[in-house]
Amino acid sequence: MNHNGKLATAKELIDVAADAGADLVKFQTFKAESVVSKEASKAEYQKNYMGGVEDSQYKMLKTLELSEDDHHELISYADLRGIQFFSTAFDIEGLEFLNTLGFNQFKIPSGEITNFSYLSKVASFHKPVILSTGMSDMTEIKAALKVLEQGVEKNDITVLHCNTEYPTPMEDVNLHAMLTIGQECGVKVGYSDHTLGIEVPVAAVALGATVIEKHFTLDRKLPGPDHRASLEPSELRAMVTAIRNVEMAISGHGLKKPSSSEAKNKEFVRKSIHTARALKKGKILMPDDIIALRPGNGISPMLLMTVLGKEVVHDLPAFTKLHLSDVK
Repeated sequence: MNHNGKLATAKELIDVAADAGADLVKFQTFKAESVVSKEASKAEYQKNYMGGVEDSQYKMLKTLELSEDDHHELISYADLRGIQFFSTAFDIEGLEFLNTLGFNQFKIPSGEITNFSYLSKVASFHKPVILSTGMSDMTEIKAALKVLEQGVEKNDITVLHCNTEYPTPMEDVNLHAMLTIGQECGVKVGYSDHTLGIEVPVAAVALGATVIEKHFTLDRKLPGPDHRASLEPSELRAMVTAIRNVEMAISGHGLKKPSSSEAKNKEFVRKSIHTARALKKGKILMPDDIIALRPGNGISPMLLMTVLGKEVVHDLPAFTKLHLSDVK
C-alpha cells in the first residue's frame, strides 16, 4: 500500500524492486467495501502512522485501492522492468480478477487464514499458494491447509511464518516457529517480515526460508499505515544482496573438503617439520630438536613420531626444512 493510491508512485516502487533484484513486486487488490465495514476502526499501528487523521479503516483503504486499469498498466510496466507483477487479493472478487490476469500462483494474507470461503476459492484455482500466518496458531494453520489441499497439492504450498505487528519487536519474531511449521505440516516455508532492518529475513533464509516478503517504501517519512515498518530503496538492495549471498553460502554439496579457492593456500598456511637448532651428522632426533614452521610443503607435523629417534645423516643448519632423506 506504500504507493498511497498514486499510480506514478506505484511505478517508482516497481523500479526500486527491479533495481534491487527482487523476483516479484507485490501489491494489494481490494475494494474497501468488500474488506471492511464503514464502522471498523483502524489498528493501533495504522492510527499511529496516519498523522492523526480520521479513525475509519474504510476511508483509509478507499484511498489505497488500485483500479483494474491500474493493474493492467502496472503489469505492463513491471514487464518492461523485467520483474514479475504480483498482488494479494483481500476478497473473492479480487481473487477472481487476479485469476483473469493469468497469475501462476496466489498469496493469501494473514487476515484471511480463517476465511473458509476465501480459502476455498483459492483452492479452486488449482495453482501454487503462498500462505501468511500472522496472528495464527498451528491449529489454524493446519485447518487452512486442509481447505487448500482440496484443490492444491501440498508440495505447491509455501507457508510463511509472520508476526502481524508493524514493526515487529525482535523478541516476538520467534523464527524457530518457521521450522516448526515445516516439520509439522510437511510444507515449504518462508518468512513475511515486519521487523525494522534486514537481519531477520536474511537469518530466515539461512534457516531454510524459500520465500521472503518484505515491505519497502520510497521514504519512511511518507504518511500511510505501512511506511514506518518498511525498507527504503538502499536497504532493500542490501537485503536482496545479503539474501543472494546467503543462498550461495548454503547451497554447497555438504562434504567437508578443501574448496578450489582455498586449496592453493595449504602450502603457505600450514607447517612442516624444521630443525629447531643446528644439528650435526649422527645426531639422534629428540623432541626439542624439532619445530613446526611454515611453509607446509615438507614433512607434516602430524608425522612427528616417524622422525623422532632417527639419525641425522649430514649436518643441518638451524630452521632447515626436514626431508626424509636427511635422516635414517
